[in-house]
Amino acid sequence: MLSVLDIFRIGIGPSSSHTVGPMRIARRFVRALEKAGELPQVERVAVELQGSLALTGVGHGTVDASILGLAGFRPERTDPDEAARTLASIREDKRLQLGDQREIAFDSQADIELVGHIIPDLHPNGMVLRAYDASGKLLREGTYFSTGGGFVASQAQLKKPPKDDQVKAGAKVPHPFGSAQELLALCAEHDLSVADLILANEDAMRPREETIAGLDRIAQAMDGCIDRGLTQRGILPGGLKVQRRAPDLWDKLSGNPLSNEREQLFDWLNCYAMAVNEENAAGGRVVTAPTNGAAGIIPAVIRFYCKTADDADCAEKRRLFLLTAGAVGLLYKQRASISGAEMGCQGEVGVACSMAAGGLAALWGATPHQVASAAEIGMEHNLGLTCDPVGGLVQVPCIERNAIGAVKAVNAARLALHRTGAESLVTLDQVIETMRQTGLDMSNKYKETSQGGLAVNVVEC
Repeated sequence: MLSVLDIFRIGIGPSSSHTVGPMRIARRFVRALEKAGELPQVERVAVELQGSLALTGVGHGTVDASILGLAGFRPERTDPDEAARTLASIREDKRLQLGDQREIAFDSQADIELVGHIIPDLHPNGMVLRAYDASGKLLREGTYFSTGGGFVASQAQLKKPPKDDQVKAGAKVPHPFGSAQELLALCAEHDLSVADLILANEDAMRPREETIAGLDRIAQAMDGCIDRGLTQRGILPGGLKVQRRAPDLWDKLSGNPLSNEREQLFDWLNCYAMAVNEENAAGGRVVTAPTNGAAGIIPAVIRFYCKTADDADCAEKRRLFLLTAGAVGLLYKQRASISGAEMGCQGEVGVACSMAAGGLAALWGATPHQVASAAEIGMEHNLGLTCDPVGGLVQVPCIERNAIGAVKAVNAARLALHRTGAESLVTLDQVIETMRQTGLDMSNKYKETSQGGLAVNVVEC
C-alpha cells in the first residue's frame, strides 16, 4: 500500500500536479540519462507538455518546474528564492546544467513546447522528454504523467494494469485494505482505531520513530506555511492583481481574540486556509494535502483545533489527525484520483475536505464508522465541483474555495458525530466511486484546462 507520507509531500507552489510532478519527472529523466551513461553525449533536451500541463502550464508554473527539474532541483528541498535565482540565470545565459556532469544550451521558448491540443488517453497531464546528441540523433525519449498530488508515473507504469492482489496489498503490510469497507472491518476485527491501524501498516515500511518524525515534519511545514502566509502582504504574481487578505484578517482576529461572536470560527478557519493558499499561489513552500491547490484545508483545521500555546498533547493530536486523514486520502488515491485534470476540483478540494472531516472526527473521539461517515459527508457535498482557474492561476476561485472547504469539513465532522442509530444511507466507498464516475463524465472544459466556467466568464485585467 501507499504510505500516508506519500499523500503528504512537502514541496513548492502553486500546483502539485503541474509544479511538483513535472519537477520530479524532469529530474527523473536526467537521472535515467546518467544511469545509462548517456549524459556526457547530450547536447539538447526538449520538453513537450501535453493536455492540462500545457493549457494551464504557464499560470501553474509548469514551465519553470520543468527547467528546475532538469537542473536537479527536488520539490521537497527547493528553496523558492534559490529557485528564482537559478531560473533567472538560465534564462539570461541560455545555459543549463544537467545533473552535475553536463552543461548544455537551453532556451525555454524553443526547448519547451506547449501542446494543449494533445490530450493523452492515459492521463491528461502528459509530459514527453527527449535528449539529443551533437548530431541531432535521439538518445532517449521518455513519456511520463503527473497524476496528482505530486505522484508521477511513466507510460509503461500506467499501461500495465495492476493485479487484484496488488491493488489491495501493494507494499506488504499487516492490515492491507482496498476499500473503506475493508478498512472498517479490519478496525473492528483488531479493535483498532483508523489511526492505529494505519500506524501499524507504516511500521512495516520503516521504523516507527521515522514515521513519527515524518508526521511531525509535515505538521511543522504546514504551520510554517500558515505563519509565513499571515505576514506576507501585497499582490500575488500572475497578472490578476489578487491582493493577499490573510494578514489583514489575522490582525483583526488577533486584536480581538476573545470575541463571543459565534461566526468568528469561520474567520479563523478562513484566515488560516487563505494564508496557506496565498503562499501556494506565490510559489511558496507548502504541503500537498492531498494537492497544492487544496493545501489550505487540512492545515487550517489542524491549526484551529490543535492549538500549540495551551495544549500539551498537541503533537499527539496532530499525528492522530494526519494518520486518519491520510487513510482517507489513500482510499481516494487508490480507488479514484486526486488529480484536478482528471476529476475536477472535487478531486482536490473535495478530497481535502473529506480527509479533514475524517481527521477532525477522530480528534473528537469518533469511532471508525463515524470517521468514515464524516469523510463521506465531506465529499458528498463537493460532488461535481469543477476546476476552472481564471488565467490558469491557482488563485481564483482556489484560495477562497479552500476557506469554504475548511468550514465545510468541520460541519461534516459535527454531522457525523451527531448521527445516531442507523448507518448512513451513503457509504464512503459509494461516494468515492460516485466522484470517480462524475469526474469521467465531466467536460474537459472544467478539469484544470481554463476553457470553461469562471476561467472564461471572468475578464482578466
